[in-house]
Amino acid sequence: MRRQFIAGKILIYSMARRNKQIRNTINARPRAKIRRELQAIYDALLRAYGPRNWWPGESKTEVVIGAILTQNTNWKNVEKAMERLRHGNLIDWSRLRDIPNEELAVVIKPAGYQNLKARRLKNFVTWLWQHHGGCLDPLKDVPLDEIRKSLLSINGIGPETADSILLYALERPSFVVDTFTGRLARRHGLIHPAHTYAELKQLFELHLAPDVAGYNEYHALIVEVGKRNCGPTPRCAGCPLERFKHSSCD
Repeated sequence: MRRQFIAGKILIYSMARRNKQIRNTINARPRAKIRRELQAIYDALLRAYGPRNWWPGESKTEVVIGAILTQNTNWKNVEKAMERLRHGNLIDWSRLRDIPNEELAVVIKPAGYQNLKARRLKNFVTWLWQHHGGCLDPLKDVPLDEIRKSLLSINGIGPETADSILLYALERPSFVVDTFTGRLARRHGLIHPAHTYAELKQLFELHLAPDVAGYNEYHALIVEVGKRNCGPTPRCAGCPLERFKHSSCD
Protein backbone atom coordinates (compact mmCIF):
# COMPACT_ATOMS: atom_id res chain seq x y z
CA MET A 1 0.00 0.00 0.00
CA ARG A 2 2.88 2.33 0.91
CA ARG A 3 4.57 1.55 -2.42
CA GLN A 4 1.40 2.50 -4.28
CA PHE A 5 1.19 5.76 -2.32
CA ILE A 6 4.82 6.64 -3.06
CA ALA A 7 4.39 5.68 -6.73
CA GLY A 8 1.31 7.91 -6.88
CA LYS A 9 3.23 10.83 -5.39
CA ILE A 10 6.05 10.34 -7.90
CA LEU A 11 3.54 10.27 -10.78
CA ILE A 12 1.83 13.44 -9.56
CA TYR A 13 5.23 15.15 -9.15
CA SER A 14 6.30 14.05 -12.64
CA MET A 15 3.06 15.35 -14.18
CA ALA A 16 3.36 18.65 -12.33
CA ARG A 17 6.97 19.02 -13.47
CA ARG A 18 6.02 18.24 -17.07
CA ASN A 19 3.17 20.76 -17.00
CA LYS A 20 5.52 23.40 -15.58
CA GLN A 21 7.99 22.70 -18.39
CA ILE A 22 5.20 23.09 -20.96
CA ARG A 23 4.12 26.37 -19.35
CA ASN A 24 7.67 27.69 -19.41
CA THR A 25 8.02 26.76 -23.08
CA ILE A 26 4.83 28.58 -24.04
CA ASN A 27 5.55 31.58 -21.82
CA ALA A 28 9.03 31.91 -23.31
CA ARG A 29 7.59 32.88 -26.68
CA PRO A 30 7.96 36.59 -27.47
CA ARG A 31 4.85 38.52 -26.48
CA ALA A 32 4.96 40.49 -29.72
CA LYS A 33 4.73 37.26 -31.71
CA ILE A 34 1.76 35.99 -29.70
CA ARG A 35 0.08 39.38 -30.09
CA ARG A 36 0.51 39.20 -33.87
CA GLU A 37 -0.87 35.65 -33.98
CA LEU A 38 -3.92 36.58 -31.93
CA GLN A 39 -4.56 39.62 -34.13
CA ALA A 40 -4.15 37.58 -37.31
CA ILE A 41 -6.63 34.98 -36.05
CA TYR A 42 -9.12 37.72 -35.18
CA ASP A 43 -8.74 39.35 -38.59
CA ALA A 44 -9.24 36.04 -40.42
CA LEU A 45 -12.38 35.21 -38.45
CA LEU A 46 -13.84 38.69 -38.88
CA ARG A 47 -13.29 38.53 -42.65
CA ALA A 48 -14.98 35.14 -42.79
CA TYR A 49 -18.00 35.81 -40.56
CA GLY A 50 -18.38 39.55 -40.17
CA PRO A 51 -19.50 41.20 -36.91
CA ARG A 52 -21.53 38.83 -34.72
CA ASN A 53 -23.46 41.49 -32.76
CA TRP A 54 -23.33 39.75 -29.39
CA TRP A 55 -24.75 39.41 -26.70
CA PRO A 56 -28.37 38.46 -27.50
CA GLY A 57 -30.63 40.40 -25.13
CA GLU A 58 -32.94 43.39 -25.14
CA SER A 59 -31.52 44.88 -21.93
CA LYS A 60 -28.63 44.52 -19.49
CA THR A 61 -30.97 42.71 -17.12
CA GLU A 62 -31.72 40.14 -19.82
CA VAL A 63 -28.02 39.69 -20.50
CA VAL A 64 -27.31 38.88 -16.84
CA ILE A 65 -30.22 36.46 -16.63
CA GLY A 66 -29.17 34.82 -19.89
CA ALA A 67 -25.58 34.44 -18.68
CA ILE A 68 -26.81 32.46 -15.68
CA LEU A 69 -29.38 30.38 -17.57
CA THR A 70 -27.00 29.41 -20.37
CA GLN A 71 -24.87 27.30 -18.02
CA ASN A 72 -24.77 23.70 -19.33
CA THR A 73 -27.29 24.24 -22.12
CA ASN A 74 -27.60 25.77 -25.59
CA TRP A 75 -28.90 29.23 -26.37
CA LYS A 76 -32.09 27.99 -28.04
CA ASN A 77 -33.24 26.57 -24.70
CA VAL A 78 -32.29 29.80 -22.96
CA GLU A 79 -34.34 31.81 -25.49
CA LYS A 80 -37.42 29.72 -24.65
CA ALA A 81 -36.92 30.37 -20.95
CA MET A 82 -36.33 34.08 -21.57
CA GLU A 83 -39.55 34.33 -23.56
CA ARG A 84 -41.47 32.80 -20.64
CA LEU A 85 -39.83 35.30 -18.28
CA ARG A 86 -40.88 38.17 -20.56
CA HIS A 87 -44.41 36.82 -20.77
CA GLY A 88 -44.56 36.74 -16.97
CA ASN A 89 -43.12 40.28 -16.68
CA LEU A 90 -40.20 38.81 -14.74
CA ILE A 91 -37.35 40.66 -16.46
CA ASP A 92 -37.29 42.85 -13.40
CA TRP A 93 -35.10 42.65 -10.30
CA SER A 94 -37.98 43.42 -7.92
CA ARG A 95 -40.22 40.70 -9.36
CA LEU A 96 -37.35 38.22 -9.44
CA ARG A 97 -36.66 39.00 -5.79
CA ASP A 98 -40.28 38.41 -4.79
CA ILE A 99 -41.16 35.32 -6.82
CA PRO A 100 -40.78 32.02 -4.88
CA ASN A 101 -38.02 29.70 -6.07
CA GLU A 102 -40.50 26.97 -6.97
CA GLU A 103 -42.48 29.27 -9.27
CA LEU A 104 -39.34 30.64 -10.89
CA ALA A 105 -38.12 27.10 -11.57
CA VAL A 106 -41.34 26.32 -13.46
CA VAL A 107 -40.94 29.43 -15.63
CA ILE A 108 -37.32 28.73 -16.61
CA LYS A 109 -37.79 24.98 -17.11
CA PRO A 110 -36.83 25.07 -20.84
CA ALA A 111 -33.28 26.09 -19.84
CA GLY A 112 -32.80 22.78 -18.02
CA TYR A 113 -31.68 22.13 -14.42
CA GLN A 114 -34.47 24.53 -13.51
CA ASN A 115 -34.33 24.06 -9.73
CA LEU A 116 -30.57 24.60 -9.63
CA LYS A 117 -30.70 27.58 -11.97
CA ALA A 118 -33.59 29.14 -10.08
CA ARG A 119 -31.47 29.03 -6.92
CA ARG A 120 -28.46 30.49 -8.73
CA LEU A 121 -30.50 33.28 -10.26
CA LYS A 122 -32.06 34.07 -6.89
CA ASN A 123 -28.58 34.08 -5.31
CA PHE A 124 -27.52 36.76 -7.79
CA VAL A 125 -30.72 38.75 -7.21
CA THR A 126 -30.25 38.60 -3.43
CA TRP A 127 -26.64 39.77 -3.79
CA LEU A 128 -27.69 42.61 -6.12
CA TRP A 129 -30.29 43.88 -3.65
CA GLN A 130 -28.10 43.50 -0.58
CA HIS A 131 -25.03 45.21 -2.03
CA HIS A 132 -26.28 47.47 -4.83
CA GLY A 133 -29.92 48.27 -4.13
CA GLY A 134 -31.24 46.00 -6.89
CA CYS A 135 -29.58 48.06 -9.62
CA LEU A 136 -26.81 47.18 -12.08
CA ASP A 137 -25.63 50.74 -12.70
CA PRO A 138 -23.49 51.09 -9.52
CA LEU A 139 -21.46 48.04 -10.59
CA LYS A 140 -19.90 50.07 -13.41
CA ASP A 141 -18.05 52.27 -10.92
CA VAL A 142 -16.56 49.46 -8.81
CA PRO A 143 -12.93 48.58 -9.72
CA LEU A 144 -12.89 45.65 -12.13
CA ASP A 145 -10.91 43.24 -9.92
CA GLU A 146 -13.10 44.05 -6.94
CA ILE A 147 -16.43 43.54 -8.72
CA ARG A 148 -15.22 40.33 -10.37
CA LYS A 149 -14.17 38.95 -6.99
CA SER A 150 -17.55 39.92 -5.56
CA LEU A 151 -19.42 38.19 -8.41
CA LEU A 152 -17.37 35.04 -7.89
CA SER A 153 -18.41 35.00 -4.24
CA ILE A 154 -22.02 34.35 -5.29
CA ASN A 155 -22.95 30.69 -5.07
CA GLY A 156 -23.43 29.42 -8.63
CA ILE A 157 -21.52 32.20 -10.40
CA GLY A 158 -18.31 30.77 -11.86
CA PRO A 159 -15.55 32.53 -13.81
CA GLU A 160 -17.18 32.25 -17.24
CA THR A 161 -20.54 33.52 -15.99
CA ALA A 162 -18.90 36.35 -14.05
CA ASP A 163 -16.86 37.43 -17.08
CA SER A 164 -19.94 37.25 -19.32
CA ILE A 165 -21.82 39.55 -16.93
CA LEU A 166 -18.88 41.93 -16.74
CA LEU A 167 -18.25 42.11 -20.48
CA TYR A 168 -21.71 41.91 -22.00
CA ALA A 169 -23.95 43.46 -19.35
CA LEU A 170 -21.64 45.91 -17.57
CA GLU A 171 -19.36 46.67 -20.54
CA ARG A 172 -16.20 46.05 -18.55
CA PRO A 173 -13.06 44.72 -20.32
CA SER A 174 -13.00 41.20 -18.91
CA PHE A 175 -12.26 38.62 -21.62
CA VAL A 176 -14.62 35.64 -21.64
CA VAL A 177 -13.10 32.23 -22.28
CA ASP A 178 -14.87 28.92 -22.65
CA THR A 179 -14.56 25.44 -24.15
CA PHE A 180 -14.35 26.88 -27.68
CA THR A 181 -11.58 29.28 -26.66
CA GLY A 182 -9.50 26.61 -24.97
CA ARG A 183 -9.83 24.21 -27.89
CA LEU A 184 -8.76 26.83 -30.43
CA ALA A 185 -5.83 28.05 -28.33
CA ARG A 186 -4.53 24.53 -27.70
CA ARG A 187 -4.82 23.41 -31.31
CA HIS A 188 -3.00 26.50 -32.52
CA GLY A 189 -0.22 26.14 -29.97
CA LEU A 190 -1.06 29.34 -28.13
CA ILE A 191 -1.26 27.70 -24.71
CA HIS A 192 -0.17 24.49 -23.02
CA PRO A 193 -2.67 21.58 -22.90
CA ALA A 194 -2.99 21.63 -19.11
CA HIS A 195 -3.99 25.28 -18.89
CA THR A 196 -6.35 26.71 -16.31
CA TYR A 197 -9.22 29.12 -16.94
CA ALA A 198 -7.15 31.94 -15.47
CA GLU A 199 -4.18 31.19 -17.74
CA LEU A 200 -6.37 31.08 -20.84
CA LYS A 201 -8.00 34.38 -19.90
CA GLN A 202 -4.57 35.88 -19.24
CA LEU A 203 -3.35 34.80 -22.69
CA PHE A 204 -5.84 37.17 -24.32
CA GLU A 205 -5.77 39.97 -21.77
CA LEU A 206 -1.96 40.20 -21.75
CA HIS A 207 -1.72 40.45 -25.52
CA LEU A 208 -4.81 42.42 -26.51
CA ALA A 209 -5.77 45.98 -25.65
CA PRO A 210 -8.45 46.13 -22.91
CA ASP A 211 -11.24 47.03 -25.31
CA VAL A 212 -14.85 46.04 -24.56
CA ALA A 213 -15.98 45.97 -28.19
CA GLY A 214 -12.86 44.05 -29.24
CA TYR A 215 -13.21 41.46 -26.46
CA ASN A 216 -16.89 41.10 -27.27
CA GLU A 217 -16.29 40.51 -30.97
CA TYR A 218 -13.32 38.19 -30.50
CA HIS A 219 -15.16 35.85 -28.16
CA ALA A 220 -18.20 35.75 -30.43
CA LEU A 221 -16.01 34.92 -33.45
CA ILE A 222 -14.29 32.10 -31.54
CA VAL A 223 -17.67 30.62 -30.66
CA GLU A 224 -18.69 30.81 -34.32
CA VAL A 225 -15.61 28.97 -35.62
CA GLY A 226 -15.96 26.51 -32.75
CA LYS A 227 -19.48 25.64 -33.83
CA ARG A 228 -18.63 25.42 -37.52
CA ASN A 229 -15.16 23.90 -37.64
CA CYS A 230 -13.26 23.62 -34.38
CA GLY A 231 -15.55 21.28 -32.47
CA PRO A 232 -14.63 18.14 -30.53
CA THR A 233 -14.08 16.53 -33.94
CA PRO A 234 -12.25 19.18 -35.97
CA ARG A 235 -13.23 20.02 -39.56
CA CYS A 236 -10.09 21.82 -40.67
CA ALA A 237 -10.85 21.80 -44.40
CA GLY A 238 -12.42 25.12 -45.30
CA CYS A 239 -11.88 26.62 -41.84
CA PRO A 240 -10.93 30.32 -41.91
CA LEU A 241 -7.92 29.37 -39.77
CA GLU A 242 -6.79 26.43 -41.91
CA ARG A 243 -3.74 28.33 -43.17
CA PHE A 244 -2.46 28.86 -39.62
CA LYS A 245 -0.17 26.28 -38.08
CA HIS A 246 -2.36 23.92 -36.09
CA SER A 247 -2.96 20.43 -34.79
CA SER A 248 -6.23 18.52 -34.90
CA CYS A 249 -5.49 17.10 -31.45
CA ASP A 250 -6.15 18.80 -28.09
